[in-house]
Amino acid sequence: MRFLACVVTLALALTACAGSGEGPKPTKRQVAMMDRALETAPGAAQPSTIVAAEIAFARDARELGQWTAFGLYAAPGAVIHGRNGPIPVAPWLATQSNPPQAVQWKARTVVMSCDGAVAVSQGRMREPDGTVGNFVTVWERQPDGRYLYVFDVGGADVPQPPPPPKVEEQPGDIVVTEIDAVQGLVATCPRGGPVPPPPAISLGEDGKTEAHLSRDTTLRWRWEHRADGTRYLLAEYFYQGRWLTGIEQSLVPGSD
Repeated sequence: MRFLACVVTLALALTACAGSGEGPKPTKRQVAMMDRALETAPGAAQPSTIVAAEIAFARDARELGQWTAFGLYAAPGAVIHGRNGPIPVAPWLATQSNPPQAVQWKARTVVMSCDGAVAVSQGRMREPDGTVGNFVTVWERQPDGRYLYVFDVGGADVPQPPPPPKVEEQPGDIVVTEIDAVQGLVATCPRGGPVPPPPAISLGEDGKTEAHLSRDTTLRWRWEHRADGTRYLLAEYFYQGRWLTGIEQSLVPGSD
């Protein structure tokens, strides 16, 4: 994925130079390199697009206001899973005011359907007061190509982890505190026949759980609001002939 991004960046830079008349045209070797990369590039399912959407979402929450950003990135009919179950985002946001500081977050895992139309991201978040926790967001590609969220849930760790040890820096030291890595999981595209159905699940009581299958039938996600108040999210995807769990997240009571 990183290699492909570099090649695309190079292609755009060379195209800009050639079109402006301010630089040389790409050499035959450069054109051949780009052609080879694009021939083997994956299709529409690109986890990097969801990572980019999450980065932009968090940036706008910081710069424009937390709830303003939640409104900008919400798809029509989007819901947020609160302490009593999922609720429509739009009317709830209409009653909210932006806090002085926004929560910040980073994706750690992205699961996508084969056609790239649906994706589920999971990661870590930090409140302005230092409280940390987890989030899960379900994204759907819109007719204009943008990704907007249709479902979002987040909550704090219970109990909170101990604070990280302080790093004593010495003059001239280079301290690396974190290396970000995102796991991208893409469903296998069906070939020569339909995708086998995912494992059967019990949906329980009405209004307490709900399951959704992507249009290409390669990704299933479901939420559950358990009797004890635990909020649960599961994302499964079809990969090389079998269904696998990509994301499984439980947020216990008191985490909201």
